[in-house]
Amino acid sequence: MVPSLQARRIVIVANPKAGARSGRPLVEQVAELLRQQDFLVEIVYDIGDLMSHVQTALENRDLHAVVAAGGDGTAAMVVNLLPPGAPLAMIPLGTENLFSKYLGVHANPRSICETIIHGEPVQLDAGRAGDRLFLIMLGCGFDAEVVRRVHRERTGHIHHLTYAKPILESIRSYEYPQLRVYFSFPSEDERPRAGGSSQPEMLAGRWAFVVNIPRYAGGLSIAPAADGADGLLDVCTFKHGSLWNGLMYLGGVWLQQHHSWTDFQSVRAGKIRIEADAPDVPYQLDGDPGGVLPVDVEVLPGRITVLAPQAWRQRHGLSVAQQRGA
Repeated sequence: MVPSLQARRIVIVANPKAGARSGRPLVEQVAELLRQQDFLVEIVYDIGDLMSHVQTALENRDLHAVVAAGGDGTAAMVVNLLPPGAPLAMIPLGTENLFSKYLGVHANPRSICETIIHGEPVQLDAGRAGDRLFLIMLGCGFDAEVVRRVHRERTGHIHHLTYAKPILESIRSYEYPQLRVYFSFPSEDERPRAGGSSQPEMLAGRWAFVVNIPRYAGGLSIAPAADGADGLLDVCTFKHGSLWNGLMYLGGVWLQQHHSWTDFQSVRAGKIRIEADAPDVPYQLDGDPGGVLPVDVEVLPGRITVLAPQAWRQRHGLSVAQQRGA
């Protein structure tokens, strides 16, 4: 479904809750630059209308790209609606924009247009938690509780200061329940081995993360070796639960020392189930509330197609999903 050179229709979906209102000039700049290159550009401000526009372009074999204008939550919402193979590009307007940063896309209209027009289609993995896809990571523990509180009170665009009150409330009330993370591998050939013995099939801790790409809020990286195209998810746990432990773990991640700690465990897997010893324990997906445990998670290899700068694709050693015009 990767577009040919003749595909000229571009659908931009701008999420009003993810900075698209203040970022409207950037969206309109990008649209105008694309129109100057003879592309047919539609801007959709209601994500509920996205698929009616996309379906028409698909039926006419004229879809060049769907462009998500917003943050990581917007990208995830769009991916959950698009059929496999539909090409995705980004206009970063959110608070963190981790997915855009991973792709090397910044809020410059001309470089965004260059990526949309000349970017090379590459296939990346997605995670699936229940019936929802995620691009970056799933988190269980204190961070998921903060996310739940932020979105419970959300009325518009989220800023970094939006997290202050929910963090303080979570510090006072979160009880750090024990989490059990069960995992398996797509096949015996992909089962990681260390010292000639297979990895354990259950990890336990008070914090748990399932990572698809090596990005986390604040420039942190819990799993810096995570690969968005290896057909596996990185599962990470931290053992102890308290504010003091959390601060220590944060420092370890910041200094990239946590991988040497006995409190930290990680493994790569294809299927994961996370359970808790307490009820109503939340998990978050790409910074948005996901639900409550238990949750079943799996990797979907090559599920999403993104338009990436050629230099980025080559640096990551990825092949072009399909030559345009083929």
